[in-house]
Amino acid sequence: MTRLRFASAQEVFEAFPNAQQDIQAAPSAEPPLKFLAKLPGSKAPEDAISFCAYVLGRREAVWWSAQTIRAMGCPRGRDEEKALLIAEAWVREPEEHRRRAALDAGFNGDRELPGVWVALGAGTAGGNLTMGGMSGPPCTADMTARAVRAAVLIALSKVPARDRAAHITSAVGMCQQLANQNSS
Repeated sequence: MTRLRFASAQEVFEAFPNAQQDIQAAPSAEPPLKFLAKLPGSKAPEDAISFCAYVLGRREAVWWSAQTIRAMGCPRGRDEEKALLIAEAWVREPEEHRRRAALDAGFNGDRELPGVWVALGAGTAGGNLTMGGMSGPPCTADMTARAVRAAVLIALSKVPARDRAAHITSAVGMCQQLANQNSS
């Protein structure tokens, strides 16, 4: 049983208009996982990473990105590990104080570190953007997807070119596994 809330790839693109900027492949009426399975072999295999970020629910997307970048050799330092741990804590217990801690880690961290983007993904998974105790505008529906997409693509850019296809395939496999888990 799939946990996806979309019946077709087209529905993903309709729900997230920015996906059309981030994914070169044209949307189709295919089921999302069937569409996803074709992307690693396309002319833009990174589309698979982008589609995973959009098709998963927010918590699953944050978890997926954290595990994917860990598989690529991240974190590469204490600050990145801290950001990842904060994001993973939010996944386990998606409470508001954990979301705000992730948002702080994302806003205040080094944006060259993939783990900081994972934290930003967790921090933008709902509620309002807050900085310095001041409440800002509500987080938009695509903020988490865009942040976790950035995390995985940054991590992917740091691995040797010869290993990228294997990492994309692994990331797609993790996404499919999360999508197919029973909700029980």
